[in-house]
Amino acid sequence: MRYHNITKDDMLNGTGLRVVLWVAGCNHGCKGCQNPVTWDINGGLPFDETAKEEIFDELNKSYIEGITLSGGDPLHPVNRKDVEGLVTEIRAKFPEKTIWLYTGFSWEEVKYLPFIKELDVLVDGRFIEALKDTKLYWRGSSNQKVIDVKKSLINNTVVSII
Repeated sequence: MRYHNITKDDMLNGTGLRVVLWVAGCNHGCKGCQNPVTWDINGGLPFDETAKEEIFDELNKSYIEGITLSGGDPLHPVNRKDVEGLVTEIRAKFPEKTIWLYTGFSWEEVKYLPFIKELDVLVDGRFIEALKDTKLYWRGSSNQKVIDVKKSLINNTVVSII
């Protein structure tokens, strides 16, 4: 897996103060995307132990509510194994922290992935420029859903948090 940036004390990509990992690689090609620089699966930097330690140092801070994985697309097929390992490790080491993940894939396409159950919130769907709305919380276009993962899995239907 490769990444472009680790943002600290972020207030825009989920609830509370968060650390955000901006993963490289996206094959959706959404017109009007805010991060087209992250589309190249070979872009950015290799995600190594130093990057993981930087994230864990942030997650150790009591005022950090959790981590958000964005990009690019953390669920690009090339990223899935590494994202699964990272999410599983974060859940084990920081069970009290929330894990959010942004993807251009729909809930229906990814709900079967084994590690999805470790997420708290999944923001799904491609960005659609014609549906862009800057007044929406935690999403760029009105087709995207902010999904409570655990409730959605229990109820076998999408449960939005907003």
